[in-house]
Amino acid sequence: MENPYDSAPWLRYYAEGVPRDVHVPNEPVTQLLDDAAERFPHRTALAFLGRTITYQRLLQLVERAAAGLAGFGVRRGDRVALVLPNCPQQVIAFYGALRLGAVVVQHNPLYTAPELAYQLADSEATVAIVLDRVYPTLAEARPSTRLREVIVTSLLPWLPRAKRMALHLPGERVARLRAELSHPLPAHADVRDFEEMLSHPYPPIVPEPIDPRRDLALLQYTGGTTGRPKGAMLTHRNLVANAVQTASWDAGSRDGHETTLAVLPMFHVFGLTLCLTTSVLIGSTIVLLPKFDAELVLDAIRKWKPTIVPGVPPMYEKIISAAREQKVDLSSIRTCVSGAMPLPRNTVEEFRTATGGHLIQGYGMTETSPVTMANPLDGNARHVSVGLPLPGTRVRIVGEDDPFRVVGIGEAGELLVYGPQVFKGYWNQPLETGEVLNNGWLRTGDIAMMSPDGFFTLLDRKRDVIIIDGFNVFPSEVEHVINAHMLVEDSAVVGIPDGRGGEIVKAYVVPVRGATISARDIIAHCEQRLVDYKIPASVEVREQLPKNMLGKVLRRLLRDEATWP
Repeated sequence: MENPYDSAPWLRYYAEGVPRDVHVPNEPVTQLLDDAAERFPHRTALAFLGRTITYQRLLQLVERAAAGLAGFGVRRGDRVALVLPNCPQQVIAFYGALRLGAVVVQHNPLYTAPELAYQLADSEATVAIVLDRVYPTLAEARPSTRLREVIVTSLLPWLPRAKRMALHLPGERVARLRAELSHPLPAHADVRDFEEMLSHPYPPIVPEPIDPRRDLALLQYTGGTTGRPKGAMLTHRNLVANAVQTASWDAGSRDGHETTLAVLPMFHVFGLTLCLTTSVLIGSTIVLLPKFDAELVLDAIRKWKPTIVPGVPPMYEKIISAAREQKVDLSSIRTCVSGAMPLPRNTVEEFRTATGGHLIQGYGMTETSPVTMANPLDGNARHVSVGLPLPGTRVRIVGEDDPFRVVGIGEAGELLVYGPQVFKGYWNQPLETGEVLNNGWLRTGDIAMMSPDGFFTLLDRKRDVIIIDGFNVFPSEVEHVINAHMLVEDSAVVGIPDGRGGEIVKAYVVPVRGATISARDIIAHCEQRLVDYKIPASVEVREQLPKNMLGKVLRRLLRDEATWP
C-alpha cells in the first residue's frame, strides 16, 4: 500500500513561522553556551534562590570546572556522574565535563543506594559530583562501582550572602531550612570539594575536539518502568538537534528576552532539553528551583515573570490552584509544553484563563532526546492528540508485529520515529539496541494512530496492551472511563494472568479525598461505557499508586505484585 506518512500531511498545520525543516549545526553542546555568552554576556543566565549568574560568568565557571575535572584525571570518554537537583552546580558540571569530551551520566538524587550502585557500575563512571545530603547514599553504593573521585557540593554556598548570614540566626524554622540546604559530611569522608575545585588555580584547558555525530554527550538511564534501566546513548548532535527543533516550534520566542522556570528536574532528559539546552540556545534566563514547592514556584513567578514553564500536568494544576488562592498574576507565562502523561482538558482551560498563554501536550522519550511531537502553539491544539512531528522528524505507523508493514490512516499500530534526535543505542547492550533501531528508525513501543490531517494520538504502550481472547485492550482507554467517575481521583489498569494462559483486566483505583467507593461501583460504571472484554474483572481500591519522579504511574510495579489465585 502507499505510505501515507511520507507526504507529511502534518506540515499544513504547522503554526505560522515554524519551519518545515531545521538546520542542525555540526557543533558540540558546549558551543550553545559559548554562543550565548558571546551574544548575551551580561544577561542573567541562572537565577537560584536570589543569586544570579550572567552568561559571561557562567562560561568562566564552566571553564574552571573543566580545568578542575581535568586536574582530577577526567579525560575524553570518561563517564562523569551527576547526582544533583536543579542548581548552578548541575549546569556548571554538565558543561564542564562536556568541554573535556567526557560523557555526563545523570542520576536522580532520590535514588536508593542499590539503584544508584547499579547505574554507576553499569556506566563505569569514574567521577561523581554529588549533593552533600546525598553523599551517605553514594557512600553506601560506592564499593560496587569504579568511582575514584567523589566531589561533594552544597546548596548553601550558592545563596546570596545575606541569605547565608540569615541562616546563622537562632530559631527552629531557620534550623530546618539550614538542614535542607547543607548536610555535614563524615569526618574522614574520602571526597573533594566542588567549590574548592572552582577556586583552585588549575591550568586552563583547551576544549577537546568533538565529532557531534559520533561522540556521546549523555548517558541517560531509561526503561525503569519495564525492567532494569538501560543507558540511552545521546550524542552531542542529538542534544543540539532537539534544542534547535524545540526552539523552532515556538515561533513567538525572542532570543535574549525569554525567562524559563526550571522546576522540571534537569536530571531527566525532558527537563535537561526544555529547561537547559533549549534555554541556553535562545539566551533565556533560567530560574532554577531544586524541587517543586508551590511557595518557591510562586515566589519565582512574582520576581522573575517567567515566559516559558515546561512541566507535567500535576505541576500546572498545583501552580494554578496556589496562584488563584494567593492572587498571584500568571500573565507573564506565554508557553508551556507538557509531557510524560495525558494533559487533562480542564487543566488546559484553567491555564489559558489564568495566563492567556498556551499550554500544549507533547510527546517524546529518552531515546529521542526527548521531544518528537507537540501540538501547535497557535491555538489549534487538539486536546486528545500528542500533536505533530517536529521539524526534521519523520514518523510512520506500522503493524504491531511487523515493523515493515505500514498501516493506513486512522489505524492503530506501533509508532516509528526517524530524525536527528534519535539516539545512538543502549550502552553496552547491542541486542537491545538492535531490537529498537533499524537503519535509524526507532521502534518506540508506543501504539498510536494518525488522523487524516496529520495529528497523532497515542493509544498506549505496546508492552502495556492487554490481550483478552485475541482482542487488544488499551489500559489508557479503561483508565479514561474510570477517571470520569465523580468519586475517582486516579486509576491504573494492567493485565494480569488469569490462570489459564490468558489475561484479565485489573484496575487499581484511588478515590477522591474523603470519598468511599467499592469495586462494584467501578465495574457498574464501566459496564455502561465499555464492551464486555474491556471491563475490569478485578478492582482494588488504594490510597495511592506507585509513580516515578515525573508523576507517571508505574504499571510494571502493579503487574509484578499482582497475583491471581
